[in-house]
Amino acid sequence: MKSIRNIQAKLPLELVFWFSASVGVMFIEPHTAHHFTICPLSLAGIEWCPGCGLGRSMKLFALGEFRESFQMHPMGAFAWAVIPYRMFEIIKQLKSRLNYG
Repeated sequence: MKSIRNIQAKLPLELVFWFSASVGVMFIEPHTAHHFTICPLSLAGIEWCPGCGLGRSMKLFALGEFRESFQMHPMGAFAWAVIPYRMFEIIKQLKSRLNYG
C-alpha cells in the first residue's frame, strides 16, 4: 500500500490528464450528430465555443480524414503535435528528477 502511495506522489497529474485525454479521444465517434459533451457553454445552450469540436477533430485527424478534421476544428492537428510533445517533456523531467533528486 505504501508503494502505491509513493507512485501516486511521484506521478505528475498533468501527465495522467494528457494521457487519459489522448486515450479518450480515440473512443470518440466523430460522425454522430449528437454526442456527449462536458462543455459548460454547450450545456448552457450557447452554440459557439472555441474548444467544441477539438476532440472530434483530433479523432478525424487520427483516422486520416484531414480535410474533415480541419473543417471540424482547425487546431485538431496542432493539438496532436502539442499534447504528445508536452507528455514527452513531462516524462523527461520526471526521469531526470527520479535519477538526480
